[in-house]
Amino acid sequence: MAGLWIVALSALVVAAGTLFYARGLAQKLAHVTEMYWQLKYDHGELKAKVDPSAPAQPAPQQTFVPLSSIKRQ
Repeated sequence: MAGLWIVALSALVVAAGTLFYARGLAQKLAHVTEMYWQLKYDHGELKAKVDPSAPAQPAPQQTFVPLSSIKRQ
């Protein structure tokens, strides 16, 4: 009977230790996720500062080519 109590108490200790370990990992994951999004935001801001807006390309000049001139070639 004493052996069952030892097994039950050791399982309880292992479960409590695992719970504390999981909570620590959850906090680390939250911190890493926050750092990722902050880095992504900072990268976007710096990219906007470095990359000037590209000037608009001039519209291509359209010329009329008669169909009869294409047929002769």
